[in-house]
Amino acid sequence: MSTVHSFSQFFFITTMFLPTTKKELNQLGWDCLDVVLVSGDAYIDSPFIGTAVIGRVLSDVGFRVGIIAQPNVQGDDICRLGEPKLFWGVSGGCVDSMVANRTASGKPRKKDDYTPGGINNRRPDRAVLVYANLIRSKFKNTCPIVLGGIEASLRRIAHYDYWSNSVRRSILLDAKADFLLYGMAERAVKELAFALRDGKDQRHIRGLCYQSSVRPTDHLRLPAYEEVAGKSNQAKKAFTQMFRRFYENNDPISAQGLVQLHGTRWLIQNPPQPHLSPKELDHIHSLDYQRDLHPFHQKQGAVRALETILFSLTTHRGCYGECNFCAIAVHQGRTLVQRTRKSLVDEARQLTKHPVFQGRIHDVGGPTANMYGVECRKKLNKGSCPEKRCLFPEKCKAMQVDHSEQLCLLEELRQLKGVKQVVVSSGIRYDLILADQKNGLQYLRQVVRHHVSGQMKVAPEHCQDNVLACMGKPGRENLLKFREMFNRMSAQEGLKQFLTYYIIAAHPGCRQQDMQALKNFAQQELRVLPRQVQIFTPTPSTWSTLMYWTGENPFTGKPCFVEKDNQARERQKEVLTGPGTSKRQGEGRSFVKKKGSMKKGILSSRKKRG
Repeated sequence: MSTVHSFSQFFFITTMFLPTTKKELNQLGWDCLDVVLVSGDAYIDSPFIGTAVIGRVLSDVGFRVGIIAQPNVQGDDICRLGEPKLFWGVSGGCVDSMVANRTASGKPRKKDDYTPGGINNRRPDRAVLVYANLIRSKFKNTCPIVLGGIEASLRRIAHYDYWSNSVRRSILLDAKADFLLYGMAERAVKELAFALRDGKDQRHIRGLCYQSSVRPTDHLRLPAYEEVAGKSNQAKKAFTQMFRRFYENNDPISAQGLVQLHGTRWLIQNPPQPHLSPKELDHIHSLDYQRDLHPFHQKQGAVRALETILFSLTTHRGCYGECNFCAIAVHQGRTLVQRTRKSLVDEARQLTKHPVFQGRIHDVGGPTANMYGVECRKKLNKGSCPEKRCLFPEKCKAMQVDHSEQLCLLEELRQLKGVKQVVVSSGIRYDLILADQKNGLQYLRQVVRHHVSGQMKVAPEHCQDNVLACMGKPGRENLLKFREMFNRMSAQEGLKQFLTYYIIAAHPGCRQQDMQALKNFAQQELRVLPRQVQIFTPTPSTWSTLMYWTGENPFTGKPCFVEKDNQARERQKEVLTGPGTSKRQGEGRSFVKKKGSMKKGILSSRKKRG
């Protein structure tokens, strides 16, 4: 057993894991559970893992919760905790199961960071559908099945599915489930549990989807599934209209409820839950997590994700960068919700008590590390602007960027007894640093001096303006300015440190000659050939996936080149990495560069890029 896996024997010994077996139920003196959560990941009891978070949130208000992690779909494994009183919560895991299992070319992935032993042999394709069907097959007329997490959240309306190259129905209808909780669902799941317990109507709960034969009159209608499902130009225009309306109604302050007809049934999406307050987010992170892999799994081997998240801190959720290939804006929201410095320092102080903590906090960040402490006051009161973005094509004047709060946080963490180094390994938006006239240079100098572990991750994604425009990313000028500043400061500090560049190949708008231009730019200007290159994978509920499916840029209405031939897509990557690397390494995932993944929903994803 590794030292990481022995955490629960020494740390937070007054707490317990949520039960996973009948034996554990008996030890607790429980005859049955209120809620059973089913996940495609192994059970890591950590604030980074959505199933654990939802379980702890429900347990915190008095519900009896158990977890069946990575159930064997053969036999009766799904039955091992019995039938819950209130509902089943079903999630595919921290990553969409199709992304977890398949490369951008559709080839099986051999490794899984959330499976004991690291072998990708426990998570089925379309895990949410498989688990929901498994429950129905074993428990006839059971209590409600509730879908959640990244896989369900991003597939909650009619959506383009890359793996079948078709528009699929809402996952709620395909799974024949009763409810779907989308986004970061801590508040919604509590409201649903109380409503089911008390026999009250659940259909008013914000952040909830359900199906009905009756359409609510106060909800905005999306084009029907039958209108958007075809491959004709008319169907694709309807699909674009649907997605635009869906995306625009994703802010809790301004959003309307949505409805979409699927055959004779209406998919009903209630407006989103209000964002949590910093106090509420602090409380969620203070719950009694064991911060370890459950003993049920430990004999099967280590889980790599735990090594990444064990000594890391999540500072905030949400991202207003709105990169077109990223689903965070839809799942976590475009408004940043941050924890207080006190909460983060208190958590770091607890980490120093871990018996194998060696003085290094591996990350202090979120979807974008240096958004902490920076948000538009107008947006907090009126919601996200419907016609413009915070950072693209340039930073909005209303977004006042100030890194002072981050500087204070990092300094406090450095001063903690037992802490030798604090690393910022989440992606950094260099355009935000350049926009901060008051504290940007000071922030960068402090990061360079104290918080870089050999290399800093940045994500320009490309250098060609036509491709960057399709991505919603800033131009190369900011990258070159930032690179010069980083190199100069590293030299002044006497440190040999490097920038690591994340690149996407075969994104809509990108041709082979664009990748060759990127190679020339990297060699001549960056003086390095990036190796962290991912082939774009169209995942549900992103603007880039919309471009991939329709062949049109929705922001200009003009045709957009899309490379769909897998061999040609691989060749785009190989311009930078060399021939055969896609086969040797496997393509990267398109919209997440994770830290073991963030959380919730019932589960979420975490973006590591700026």
